[in-house]
Amino acid sequence: MLRGRGPTRRALFTTTAAAAGAALLPTAPASAAALPKPARGCLSYRAGYHFTVPDQWKNDPQRPVWIDGEYHYYYLYNADYLDGEVGTAWRLATSTDLVSFTDRGIAVPKDTTVNGDVWSGSAVVDTGDTAGFGAGAVIAVVTMSPGGGTDHQEQFLYYSTDGGRSFTNHGTGPVLPSPGAGADFRDPKVIRDEDHDRWVMALAERNTIGFYHSADLKSWTKAGSYRKDGIGVLECPDLFRITADDGTPMWVLGASADGTGSGEPNTYAYWTGSFDGASFTADRADPQWLDHGWDWYAAVTFGKRRADGSSDPAARYAIGWLNNWAYAHTTPTIDADGFNGTDSVVREITLKKSASGGHYLASQPVAALDTYVSRTVNLGDLTVDDGTRLLDYTGISYELRTEITWSRLTGAGVQLRRSPDGGRHIDAGVWGEYAFLNRRGTVNPAASGDRQESRSPFDPGAGRVTLRILVDRTSVEMFVDDGRYVHSSEVFPYLVDDRLALFAAGGTAVFRNTVIREFTV
Repeated sequence: MLRGRGPTRRALFTTTAAAAGAALLPTAPASAAALPKPARGCLSYRAGYHFTVPDQWKNDPQRPVWIDGEYHYYYLYNADYLDGEVGTAWRLATSTDLVSFTDRGIAVPKDTTVNGDVWSGSAVVDTGDTAGFGAGAVIAVVTMSPGGGTDHQEQFLYYSTDGGRSFTNHGTGPVLPSPGAGADFRDPKVIRDEDHDRWVMALAERNTIGFYHSADLKSWTKAGSYRKDGIGVLECPDLFRITADDGTPMWVLGASADGTGSGEPNTYAYWTGSFDGASFTADRADPQWLDHGWDWYAAVTFGKRRADGSSDPAARYAIGWLNNWAYAHTTPTIDADGFNGTDSVVREITLKKSASGGHYLASQPVAALDTYVSRTVNLGDLTVDDGTRLLDYTGISYELRTEITWSRLTGAGVQLRRSPDGGRHIDAGVWGEYAFLNRRGTVNPAASGDRQESRSPFDPGAGRVTLRILVDRTSVEMFVDDGRYVHSSEVFPYLVDDRLALFAAGGTAVFRNTVIREFTV
């Protein structure tokens, strides 16, 4: 993506935190507080069970690929971030379960050709040797900007013959030159089109996703495009086929986009529909969103491997960058731990048919997270009568599961990372006709005071809601009703803010089968 090059200098982080004036309301007024800035090495804000860059800077995830029994996860990395130098490389981490990762260092270096640094793209395993580098070679097609700057973007090829550990540039010329538009011609996503025995590329072209095809990954021909206005510049496109739970095979087209101008999220937009190898036809014009929070950007999806090594046609995995370009350089991890870059947990996504007849993507944390549970606290059924109930639990990194039921209610939910005096907390739950995640009551990166509460649709007449909430040192991810909707947001609570409370407004709520799990990764 365009801004994947990192900052031109080290950005000092200053922000404000809101102290909630009303303990229950998700729209409580804000007051100023200082961002915690502990001395490096004294206190750590590094996530307990989320992927974080070892040092310096990371942003865009690159779609992981399965090589020799491991997922190879590449991401944009700037080793010179704290020195104020720009430019990104591809750094590699490998994993067998998508929870625990092993750092493998730089795979695609920056500034080794006249074209400068490497931006987002995608890697594929060329099992049929279509590119001529050998059967099983790993091919990466990436965006670069010859001459520097951001106004001349083209696509270049790198290849690996050592299992994706290191890459060599295929000359210095582009495999897909700029058509003359210059900027906003980037983020190639390459997939294999078995129906037509060729490769297909989806490319971000401002408010359009272009489709190209190739026999050898070296020469590309424009085949078609899909246009969507009103949600900003489209970035990091995604294209895949998946079988729904009703047995219907469908195509999904996705892209990272900023829909805040029209009241939509600033995350991953997607459309279900059909793809004929050249053009995509959406089921409806307006996109759905795979995450409704503020911080799930540049997300990628990738195939799920079964135990026998085959690909599961009915499920995929997804991972996103837990940040937002509106405040990308604001984080206490810089002073505390010397890095800026955290990802969401890997999620399993499935395509489900809704009661209205359409289809939507549902998300759940990757199942392997269950194998890292180090402690379980079973709180059972808890009742809250129009007020707040403080629980006898403290923690800063955990998962909370509960089912809330009621007969008459305005809203209900949880206060996460609550301060000892109850003045600071993150609110999550349901209120009227929406589910919400509100970070206004704690330290967070949105210094302007906007981007505080995220919302998704909810039917209060259902009389129940299930919540699965992943809390870590600098993030909250909330999965509503078996992952029908997800909210992901950065938060920077003080490390002493480790209390947990339940709330109900306008009636009585029963929090059933309430369980807390902690993880050691």
